[in-house]
Amino acid sequence: MTLSGTIIREATDADWSQIWPIVRDVVAAGDTYAYPADLDSESAGGLWLERPPGQTVVAVDDDGTVLGTAKMGPNRPGPGDHVGTASFMVAQAGRERGVGRALGEYVVQWHRENGYRAIQFNAVVESNTAAVRLWKSLGFEVIGTVPEAFRHPRDGYVGLHVMHLRLDA
Repeated sequence: MTLSGTIIREATDADWSQIWPIVRDVVAAGDTYAYPADLDSESAGGLWLERPPGQTVVAVDDDGTVLGTAKMGPNRPGPGDHVGTASFMVAQAGRERGVGRALGEYVVQWHRENGYRAIQFNAVVESNTAAVRLWKSLGFEVIGTVPEAFRHPRDGYVGLHVMHLRLDA
């Protein structure tokens, strides 16, 4: 699928060598994900590479360079599996190029096509204003904020937003 000039496709195990540096760098920055700073490649792969019914995708440029990645699937198992969730990471080289928006549009479309009734983001760091602005532009609402739930390396304790998008299933 192509959105905003970026090719989005399902990730394969072979893509991990390009996905891992993105995950490593985003986690090391410590300002958007509550993952442990000492996360290694093997553990990160277990967290990031979704298996069915979920999916992990990559956003690639014309030469196949991975510029970003997203994972998606049910937010909860069993009676909560009609609400989806997703996580996103964009490489430095993909920022300001529409990669995050393309991944966000893909995720919304994927959830609709797979019969989900809504998407819930469980922990959007409130100081990540670019992400909050993007998700709001795609129709998500902040339905609550857990105060001081994230220890930001520069901003101190900041809130984590719970964001929600109702889908017409």
